[in-house]
Amino acid sequence: MKQELDGKTVLITGASSGIGKAFAYLLADTTAHLILVARNEANMNAMKVDIEQASARVTVFPADLRNEEKRTELLAFLHQLSDGLDVVVSNAGLSINRPIAKSLNRYHDFTRTMALNYFAPIQLLLSLIPMLAKKNGQIINVSTINALLFPVPYWAAYQASKTAFDTWLRSAEPELRLQNISTTSLYLPLVRTPMIEPTIAHQTYPAMSPVHVAESIGHALYTKRNVYKPWWLFLGEWASVVFRSPLSLIVFRLVKKKERDRDDG
Repeated sequence: MKQELDGKTVLITGASSGIGKAFAYLLADTTAHLILVARNEANMNAMKVDIEQASARVTVFPADLRNEEKRTELLAFLHQLSDGLDVVVSNAGLSINRPIAKSLNRYHDFTRTMALNYFAPIQLLLSLIPMLAKKNGQIINVSTINALLFPVPYWAAYQASKTAFDTWLRSAEPELRLQNISTTSLYLPLVRTPMIEPTIAHQTYPAMSPVHVAESIGHALYTKRNVYKPWWLFLGEWASVVFRSPLSLIVFRLVKKKERDRDDG
């Protein structure tokens, strides 16, 4: 990985915590130029001090990528890079767990998730594709297993937005390959990051370590592997197709029971 990354420029979104932070630290001993993008400037400045004690170089660009103006400012900065851009790690994401019945007056839940999980990476990539093509670059999408499985209740905003970008990237992949741009999608189960903390139940569920995910991203950088996903995911994909009707009935009954228990409580 070090040999692959030395001297390259790597954009990491969602870089101030979780997977993005772990991946940035993983590259500390390379001579890469890391461009860290997230809302939390203080965290990224502290990371810059730590990482530059090794050999990597860090640029901090604070931005809320839900904001189109901030995305435009980021793109203006990236296009003036003298060394171009080699790798985009699209990691920034927003998760919302909320029943539709409690979302009726919360249209902004859907605009926020689409803004960050779908529109932000698309706006960035549409502008950055020519830069990546010049460097035989790579796009790495940190996705979710939900994009490949039967959709579940309470996660409509999150699942729709993540699946939208996953579909866009898979559709664009053959065209990108013709421009010598490789793509990698990581389909992840639950990962122990700050994003899962608002969902109380997730705090006790088994979850991957961000460091483990960061190592998978690092592996993808030199293998150019197209897809990373848990070995057992094929069972869920198969069941999602073959047992779609029974799964719909099972999910309906589980939701009905949950709503009944909530009303009784």
